[in-house]
Amino acid sequence: MHPFSVNERVENIKDDEQEINRLIEEYKPFIASCVEKATGRYVRYGEDDELSIGLMAFVEAVKSYDRLKGNFLSFAHNVIRRRLIDYYRKEKKHCGTISLNGSANDGDGETELGVEESIYQYSVEEISEYRRLELEELKKELWDWGITFFELVNVSPKHERTRRAYIKIIQFLMSQSELIDTVKQKRYLPIAEIEKGTGVPRKTIERGRKYIIAVLIILTGDYQYIKDFVDWGVGE
Repeated sequence: MHPFSVNERVENIKDDEQEINRLIEEYKPFIASCVEKATGRYVRYGEDDELSIGLMAFVEAVKSYDRLKGNFLSFAHNVIRRRLIDYYRKEKKHCGTISLNGSANDGDGETELGVEESIYQYSVEEISEYRRLELEELKKELWDWGITFFELVNVSPKHERTRRAYIKIIQFLMSQSELIDTVKQKRYLPIAEIEKGTGVPRKTIERGRKYIIAVLIILTGDYQYIKDFVDWGVGE
């Protein structure tokens, strides 16, 4: 029996491939359980692609975990489900031959439960639920910064010129990891550096402070489904 909790153990083995493999062997039943809950059917190692996705997602969870993300097993469960959703999205083009419940094509182009229906179910139900949970977490995190959703509505850019200015600021900050660290550690926008790096007037930066901080929190945080849902304009 390990002297550490699973949370502590995971944080201690992130760079140790041998220990990660040992952890995987111990938690194969857990991984299979997560996959079965997501697919709604029994799965076997060596037979079902979904379990391979689950194993890779578990390793991803180990390497990206920190205690701020809560209990490791809950975090890993979420990562596994997310990667399965991604997998089914990519497999949509094969919807005539792949089925979540293992049924084969019956010859007329139909399956008992095709991937297209599965994608729809995940998209409407699972992703919606994940987004709701992410919004709850985001609300708490923004509250620590003294920012509310109501304020974000009010400070969101109303004009295209302002929107382009905010995008420019966010793109600049996202390219400067040391400035991101400054924002998160000291909890303020380095306005002088932003003004110098972007040419955006100080007053514009100050007016958009809460909006810019909120977008940075989302883009650098574990908010996958909020990122997918909103057009942030970054990368335009």
